[in-house]
Amino acid sequence: MSGSVSGSVLAIDAGNSKTDVALVAADGTVVAAARGGGFQPPTVGVETAVDVLEAAVREVFAAAGADGADHVSACLANADLPVEEEQLAAALDARGWGASVTVRNDTFAILRAGVAEPRGVAVVCGAGINCVGMRPDGRTARFPAIGRISGDWGGGWGLAEEALWHAARAEDGRGGPTSLSRTLPAHFGLPSMYALIEALHLSRIDELRRHELTPVLFATAVEGDAVARSIVDRLAEEVVAMAGVALARLGLLEEETPVLLGGSVLAAGHPQLDDAIHALLASRAPKAVPRVVSVRPVLGAALLGLDHVGASAGALERVRGHYEG
Repeated sequence: MSGSVSGSVLAIDAGNSKTDVALVAADGTVVAAARGGGFQPPTVGVETAVDVLEAAVREVFAAAGADGADHVSACLANADLPVEEEQLAAALDARGWGASVTVRNDTFAILRAGVAEPRGVAVVCGAGINCVGMRPDGRTARFPAIGRISGDWGGGWGLAEEALWHAARAEDGRGGPTSLSRTLPAHFGLPSMYALIEALHLSRIDELRRHELTPVLFATAVEGDAVARSIVDRLAEEVVAMAGVALARLGLLEEETPVLLGGSVLAAGHPQLDDAIHALLASRAPKAVPRVVSVRPVLGAALLGLDHVGASAGALERVRGHYEG
């Protein structure tokens, strides 16, 4: 392959910690693929963040003997608002990787990867929490998903903060008892919540390591701790609230519709969380069909790109087989 081949798609799935890039031919063949670093424009700026993408893109083009694609389908973390998608699309377009560019929030990649057609709702809970929905006619449903100022609750980071809050209050008497006051500091080899608070405040423990406390929260819930279990139950309520609103906005509450669950927290197979989500969803949206998506999200970016260029059903099946086989 040389030059830019008609109908080819450069698929990009860029998360906070890693980026997957694939060049997909018009017939759905994955010609080349590469992995790069995380995509964090709020931290390093748009151009520096896109430089990280470019390293992986150039690796893919070199492997394929190509210098461009017909279309760039990019599903990017931190593209939370339509205005941010537009800014990032302009930045990618300026790099000249393809004749056209579409940028979406990376949650759309999870959704498209899990459905046979662009129809359904996806909720992702990893470091943060987000939900999107789409219909084949192009209509979408989404949330700003930029933290508490946009009404969000949950995500691995938020769950760790909630667990710390309850554990601190349990230890000093402002709150009720919870085993979290023991299990959270013990994770770092510390004897008390006071010691953990001090270590976090004085940066003896890197702030980024707080996410390690989310699995501790779930393990404590499994042990039967009432406070830990209440946090897990609240997460289930948030997941179903977002999914229910997205389904309603798209007029899908009365139709059998897939609800895809993705991200490290929702894909971890926590029985209490899974059971609560299924029970609540059955009550709020009885025709919803929940399913965990574990395939690499770059598949969704590729499928969205092939949708854009009008690829055949066979091409869609071929690229899906590559990632699911």
